[in-house]
Amino acid sequence: MKIRKTGFAGLKLIKGKIYYDTRGFFKEIFKKNKIKSHNPIFWCMSKSKKNVLRGLHLQSNNSQEKFVSVVKGRILDVVVDLRKNSKTFGKHFKIILSEKNATSILIPAGFAHGFLGLENENIILYSNNNYRSKISETGIMWNDKKLKIYWPKKKFIISKKDRNNLSFNDYCRKNKLVR
Repeated sequence: MKIRKTGFAGLKLIKGKIYYDTRGFFKEIFKKNKIKSHNPIFWCMSKSKKNVLRGLHLQSNNSQEKFVSVVKGRILDVVVDLRKNSKTFGKHFKIILSEKNATSILIPAGFAHGFLGLENENIILYSNNNYRSKISETGIMWNDKKLKIYWPKKKFIISKKDRNNLSFNDYCRKNKLVR
């Protein structure tokens, strides 16, 4: 297992090991002795079709550190730094995660998270260090011009809830993040 830092404080990429044989494969995803900071208490899984765009989601008052891994398929995973005093506040990071590349991402609390399904079937496994709080759920528009995120497709499948996410400026005003 290899851990790679990114240009964002605390945001890490984890490259697991895959062992293949005639039966299939065995993949290492998470090792506590390698990623000591992450203490998962809540696990989730989602399944998305091709062109499903989820996000950008976060918990405003009950923030969560997330470990995200793809069990099946391939996604464009995107995070936005919303930590007020961070050098990368308002900037995004994106990466392709897939069952084949065995790469996972450790997302610190204070980031918005979203992804685009790139295969016909995409199964994503999340571990969180905090429970989901429905009243703390919020989101930022995936296509907000201030974020300058390039998404590779034009037609997306987006939930009604995500179509009503906040603009980046409205989120910042609401959460007193204006600099």
